[in-house]
Amino acid sequence: MRKQFISVLLALGVMGSLAACTPDTGTGEPTATPGATSASPGSTPGTSGPVSPEPGTSEPGTTPPDAETTAPAPAPPAPAPLPSGPGTGNAELAITVKPSQDGTAVNYTLVCNGGAPVAESQHPSAAKACAALKGNPAILNQPAPRKNVSCTQQYGGPQVATVTGAVDGTPVETTFMLRNGCEIGAWNAAKDILGSAGGAV
Repeated sequence: MRKQFISVLLALGVMGSLAACTPDTGTGEPTATPGATSASPGSTPGTSGPVSPEPGTSEPGTTPPDAETTAPAPAPPAPAPLPSGPGTGNAELAITVKPSQDGTAVNYTLVCNGGAPVAESQHPSAAKACAALKGNPAILNQPAPRKNVSCTQQYGGPQVATVTGAVDGTPVETTFMLRNGCEIGAWNAAKDILGSAGGAV
């Protein structure tokens, strides 16, 4: 009888020890071990759901909206050519003539009204230049190669002249050189406008 009583006491002591090791939360459910995480339904243990990109970053393969592009800007359109034949003779031009690449540039200003120079002009032959522009403003068009026309291989010199401004309301930006027969012909046609430093070759 005493052995049975001692066995009962030992059994009760073991059960009490187990109850002390696993605290009851009062819900009847096992208590989670500290530091462990529970997986969401349908997920694989050890993995997590989609991660959103941090603020200021973009998903791989996409370009942020504020990213700078390295594509070059398109070139501005070339000025429209001046019409051939008589014009109105109105012009505001800045003319620069360089005798060589390293030479000192000579600058002129030509302002015409109705084919006649006005007081603002600073040009050695303003009257002839304005008359030439009224007679045919197209002499300031950029020389361009023509089909079935070959330019003679002759060199007129290192001079370079630039003309910018407007003639009869049309923008002008032309460069004259003397590298072949076609360019020499264009230079000579505009010699009155290019001034004494850009006389005929």
